[in-house]
Amino acid sequence: MTEIIPPHRTEHSENFPVASRLIAARHRPIILAFYRFVRAADDIADHSSLTPEEKLARLDKMAAALNGENDDVPTGLALRRALAERHLTPRHALDLLAAFRLDATKKRYADWSDLMSYCALSAMPVGRFVLDAHGESAELWPASDAICASLQVINHLQDCGEDYADLDRVYLPEETLARHGASVADLGARRASPALRAAIVELARRSETLLEEGASLAGGVKDFRLACEIGAIVRLARANCRRLAQRDPLGERVHPSKAGFAALGLIGAVEGAVARAFRHAPQRARNRAA
Repeated sequence: MTEIIPPHRTEHSENFPVASRLIAARHRPIILAFYRFVRAADDIADHSSLTPEEKLARLDKMAAALNGENDDVPTGLALRRALAERHLTPRHALDLLAAFRLDATKKRYADWSDLMSYCALSAMPVGRFVLDAHGESAELWPASDAICASLQVINHLQDCGEDYADLDRVYLPEETLARHGASVADLGARRASPALRAAIVELARRSETLLEEGASLAGGVKDFRLACEIGAIVRLARANCRRLAQRDPLGERVHPSKAGFAALGLIGAVEGAVARAFRHAPQRARNRAA
């Protein structure tokens, strides 16, 4: 039994924490199983030498493994077993496979709404899965959706040059580019044109607005360690939005250094802990009074 395509990344090489040590040990295995399945599927969708038809066939094979129709995909089998142990459905992973099918066939996005529809499949299911794995309420999904969409847009902006050069894929909405006088071809330059920079800055600010829409999430979760993880992710995301507003992702380093990543994550973890403590303090007081 062999994997379809070897993974190109691991959880340690992502732009944001993935099941870091902040997450309780009992939850990390299923989150990592989910991540590794999704990463393997993403590598298929991003593979430069596969045709769209070959990508779709391999993604279908991954869906079949997740649904119990074959045992040929190790990451699919591992996630299927992990989900069964926790009595969780594969719905969120299947939504992500739908996003990767789009990646195999769709190269451009018309406007912000079109991009958010993609994020509803490519990003929002990740946060929903993590909440489900922790036994959190689905009432938290809207806040989680906003944060996850923001993270997705940030990744698109950071990688916009590589996505265009390697895959001819452009997530930056055509409407936004055109409104600033930029074109898709601008992404092929060594440095962003003023028009492209203006479009990137607008999208970074819209991403930051999404973070504000999800600001209640860390305080709303029951799990203390999850609140810390959310705080770390949001702090890193805010920093990346600011860096994208100040730096050119075509010609400058946008990602923080390892030291900066660690420092921002630590600050954010404290912020998440404080948010949860303040949100839940009134309820604890009421419980003691009762």
